[in-house]
Amino acid sequence: MTSSTGLQVAATTDVGMRRTTNQDSHSLICADTPNLWLTRGHFFMVADGMGAHAAGELASKLAADGVPYLYHKYVEHSAPEALERAIRETNAEVNRRGMANPDFHNMGTTASCLVILPQGAILAHIGDSRVYRLRGGQVQQLTFDHSLQWELRASGALPEGSDLSAAVPKNVITRSLGPNPTVQVDLEGPHPVAVGDVYMLCSDGLTGRVEDHELGMILGCLPAEEASQALVDLANLRGGPDNITVLVARVESPQVATGGTPAGALTIGGKNEPKHVSPILWIVAGVAALTAALTAVLSLYYVAIGSLAIGAVALGIALINRYSGVNRGTALTGGRMLGRGPYTSTPAVPNREFFDKLAATVEELREAAQESNSQVNWARFDEFVRRASAAAKSNDIAEGICQYCRCISTTLAELRAQNNNKKASDSAIQY
Repeated sequence: MTSSTGLQVAATTDVGMRRTTNQDSHSLICADTPNLWLTRGHFFMVADGMGAHAAGELASKLAADGVPYLYHKYVEHSAPEALERAIRETNAEVNRRGMANPDFHNMGTTASCLVILPQGAILAHIGDSRVYRLRGGQVQQLTFDHSLQWELRASGALPEGSDLSAAVPKNVITRSLGPNPTVQVDLEGPHPVAVGDVYMLCSDGLTGRVEDHELGMILGCLPAEEASQALVDLANLRGGPDNITVLVARVESPQVATGGTPAGALTIGGKNEPKHVSPILWIVAGVAALTAALTAVLSLYYVAIGSLAIGAVALGIALINRYSGVNRGTALTGGRMLGRGPYTSTPAVPNREFFDKLAATVEELREAAQESNSQVNWARFDEFVRRASAAAKSNDIAEGICQYCRCISTTLAELRAQNNNKKASDSAIQY
C-alpha cells in the first residue's frame, strides 16, 4: 500500500513449502501524526522464532508485540535509547515466560527493527534476520548476522572463500532474544534517508534461497507490494524450506528524506523530559481566552482579538518552555553514528543473467503446472512472457524482470487458490 506518510510499504509472510506452522512475526507502524513522526518515526520489525512445539511462534509474537509497544511508550527517551530499552525488556519477558513453562523453555527469536525518522534511519538488531537498503544500484546489508559463520569471519578465523567456510553451517546463530535473562543489542545509524531508497527487512527464509543481487534487482524493479510477494514466491519456488517474511518500504516523499522535516539531533545518554513551567503563563493564557470569549459576545471585537493574541503568546511560551528541553547527552551529528554498517554492498543493476534465470524459472513453473493438470490462465501467462521477451529485445531488462515476476506471482496465486493453501512439496521447483 502507499501511505499518506510518504512511504510505499508492504509486508508479506508465508509458511513456506516444508513447514506446517509460521514462526515468523512482524510489525509495521507508520507514524500518522506530525508529533509521532517527529518523536518515533515509522517502525518496522521482523522476528523469526525458534523453539519446539509452539515456542518459536510464541517468542516471535511476544517480540513483535512487545518491542513496538514499549518503544512508543518510553517517550522520555530518545528514539535509539527507547528502542534498545524496549528490546531488553521484551527479552526479559520472553525469558520469564520460557522459564515458567517447560514447553517453552529456551524459546527465542531474532529481532530486526528499522525506524525511519526525520534525522535518518536507525536500527536495532539481534540474530540473523536482516535489514537491507537499495540505493543507486547497490543493495547494502545494514545489519550484522549474529551467526557462527559471520562471527568466525569477523574474527579472522574463517577467510572468505576458504574450504572451511563451506563447512560451517549458516543457520547456527550466536545471539537471540529470549533464551537468556539479558541480551546484547546492536544499534546502527542514523543512516541518511533519500528519496528513492528502498528498505527491506526479512527472515532467513528469504536470504537462504535468494541472493543479495537478486533481491536487490527485484526491489528496484517492482513497487513495494509486488516486490515483497515476488521475493516470497521466488523463495518458495526454490524449495521454500523455511518460513519467509518480507517487509518493504520505498521512500517517495522529500518529507521523509533526511533534512526534509526540521528536527533536533538524535541523542544518547539524555532524556526528553517536560520542564516545569511557571503557573503564571497558564493563568495568563486562560484569562486571555476567557476575556476574548466574553468580549466577542459583547461585540467588542478589537478587544477580543487583542486578548486572543495575548493568550496565544502566553500559551506558545509555556509550550516551548515545557517541551523544548532535552537533557544533556551525546548528539549523533557530524558523522557520529552507532554501529559499523553497512556490512555488505552488492551491485544490483538489472542484468541479462538474472533475466534468463527468471525465464528458466517461468518455463519450469509452466511444466510443473501442466504436469499436475492445474487450471491456469494460460493466455495471461503467455502475455506476461511475451511482454518480458519484448522488453528484453528493446534492452529494457528491468521491465523484463518485472513481467517475469508478475507471471510467477499471478500463477502461484492461482495455484494457491485452487489448492486451498495446501503446501505440497512436489509443487516446488528444485535447484
